[in-house]
Amino acid sequence: MDDTGGRLSRRDYLVGTGALVGSGLVAGCSGDTGDASSTTTSTATTTGTTTSDGSYTVSMSPVGEVEFDEVPSSVFTMYNQYQDMLVALGHEDAINSMFVPEMAGTTMNRYYERLEGVSFDWEGLPNPYDNFSKEFFYSLDSDVHLLGPAWASTKKNWSESDVADVAENVGPFFGNFYSGTHANPPEAYRDGYEYYTLWEIFGKVAQVFQEQERYAALQSVYDDLIAHIDANLPPEDERPTAVRVTLGDGQFWTYHLNRPGFWLADTRPLAANDAFGSEEWDGLWGSVGYETMADADPDVILHLWGMTPRYDMANVREQLRSHEVGQTLSAVQNDRVYAQGMRYQGPLMNLFQIEMTAKQLYPEIFGEWPGYTSGQPYPEIPADERLFDRERVASIVTGN
Repeated sequence: MDDTGGRLSRRDYLVGTGALVGSGLVAGCSGDTGDASSTTTSTATTTGTTTSDGSYTVSMSPVGEVEFDEVPSSVFTMYNQYQDMLVALGHEDAINSMFVPEMAGTTMNRYYERLEGVSFDWEGLPNPYDNFSKEFFYSLDSDVHLLGPAWASTKKNWSESDVADVAENVGPFFGNFYSGTHANPPEAYRDGYEYYTLWEIFGKVAQVFQEQERYAALQSVYDDLIAHIDANLPPEDERPTAVRVTLGDGQFWTYHLNRPGFWLADTRPLAANDAFGSEEWDGLWGSVGYETMADADPDVILHLWGMTPRYDMANVREQLRSHEVGQTLSAVQNDRVYAQGMRYQGPLMNLFQIEMTAKQLYPEIFGEWPGYTSGQPYPEIPADERLFDRERVASIVTGN
């Protein structure tokens, strides 16, 4: 899996195809997410099989068992949960593409700033959304595609046969998109489709890259964090009401807090009372106006994408304060409008985003959130107020 024999390296490809690099779509309310009325859930295992010749297999729904002769060195990724996984496993140099790199890559590094020795060089990576074609996939010549084949089959000018063609002639698909929301996959993939948690998917990706020890060490950090939160959450009737929204033009894009799926892997463990928890939208999110928001009047407003370069939280708060209804919201009056990260989150991002959300929702229990300044790294938190050990995580990721 080297760059000989006609294979283009990531950098060689980018030099020759600069026109493919673009800003892409804002990953806020755009989607291709499928039917929100999912049905089944399954529990994944994280075991693989190694053969006598050194090849190994890893299993994931809906692709089944995938055989690898060696660890992939050129990897197609799209949504940045997979880039974050590869950074965590020490294989970020294999990444050859990512969705909206200037937004996602910048945001990832805002977290990594707090992990000594960890960073991600995203500049120059092409955005698959700019040219989601079979020709693009062939040009990258990836050893593996960390992308859900069921989702890929729904794209314009794609079908099951196109996915099979790329898998056979370029490299296998290894991803599970619909675990993000537990939405129904396309009918052709629906029979036996399994849903995984973020950390289960991470465990499977770790097997692909033969980094099971790193995965287990990071899983231990996550388990400790969740155990600490579970042991200290107040009774349900003492928890705040909250919403997760993105401010639009005269409206709020709304998302749930506690539904299944790894898109909510940072809010669900905190189990706040979702002010829109009973709402069912035509899709995976909805939109409400100021009057509806005022009727709900949540204690806390979590502004999704607030830590990305796409939003300036000072401007968001000013828009709310200057609106005749927005200024009446309890969260606005009590300064409880907080920047949130990205729903496309891998394991490292997940640790930070759980900590952030815990402090925003329960400052009296988990410590005050110091606030986020747009354009800056994840805020520095005193060592005795952190909910997970930065040094431990950094040493696992860097191997030091």
